[in-house]
Amino acid sequence: MSAQDTVRHGEQLHLIRLRVNGIGHDVEVPARRLLSDALRHDLGLTGTHVGCEHGVCGACTVLMDGKPVRACLIFAVSAVDAEITTVEGLTEPDGSLSPVQQAFSECHGLQCGFCTPGFLTTITAGLNENPCPTHEEAREMIAGNLCRCTGYQNIVKSVERAAEITQAKEAESA
Repeated sequence: MSAQDTVRHGEQLHLIRLRVNGIGHDVEVPARRLLSDALRHDLGLTGTHVGCEHGVCGACTVLMDGKPVRACLIFAVSAVDAEITTVEGLTEPDGSLSPVQQAFSECHGLQCGFCTPGFLTTITAGLNENPCPTHEEAREMIAGNLCRCTGYQNIVKSVERAAEITQAKEAESA
């Protein structure tokens, strides 16, 4: 037990610093606290949804150091020293929608919206790795996320449109 740890209701709490969407947050959590619960309940970032709680559906996907991870499978204490990006952190620095968010809006990829944050973070990471996916690669990019509305066609269209938007923005700035 470190000097900053406390005990509440018989459970040891750890004071940790989480860096989320570019901002440092000090939170006191038990070692068993999931990152998804720390984001939602301790930091109030409710954009990260929890669906299956087994890492299967992908609704809780956030970016950890730029890579997609299931926040319901990671302890918050394991995320210390990592840069976490939630759906709230995907907007552009000027507050406008990211290419992926814009594409979801244009292509009706939102459906009911429950799974959308996980798709947005997954696709953002996917396009960072592969900025020009083929139709099949776009389908594979989202294969690990489940949409209960089964709106996959519009989500695949959104991946392709986001790639177009990103390429157009890069051409403008070159």
